[in-house]
Amino acid sequence: MHKIEERKGWIGLLAKAPADRLTALWDKVTDRPGFTFLRAPEIGGAMVRGRMGGTGGAFNLGEMTVTRCSVQIDSGEVGHAYVQGRDKAKAEAAALIDALMQTKAADGIREAVLVPLELEMTSSKVARAAKAAATKVDFFTMVRGED
Repeated sequence: MHKIEERKGWIGLLAKAPADRLTALWDKVTDRPGFTFLRAPEIGGAMVRGRMGGTGGAFNLGEMTVTRCSVQIDSGEVGHAYVQGRDKAKAEAAALIDALMQTKAADGIREAVLVPLELEMTSSKVARAAKAAATKVDFFTMVRGED
């Protein structure tokens, strides 16, 4: 079960990563395996569902464009990717990284791609939160002393 949760983590990170940063980091990986497409990158739509308050009845919020890809590297591991938007290159790179993370090359890929992405995305999130906190207004009531 631990490996499933770990895989969910890196697949989610790859899906949320900015395409230009993912591509730049992936381009630096020199030891790339041969692979075949199980599902070449293809663009489609997905229905996005929501719940009021996170607990209410589900409702259809709308549709979003997604690109999906599945690959099998020469050593036999299969990688999958679903990414938001119409970016076939990002979907292919994410699927290849997912497959490589299931091999002996996982530590190298983690250090070359996943760790930098996670650090950048975390610092971006912290910066956004700080910027939002700077605009926070605290309302309070003062006792006027009149009875």
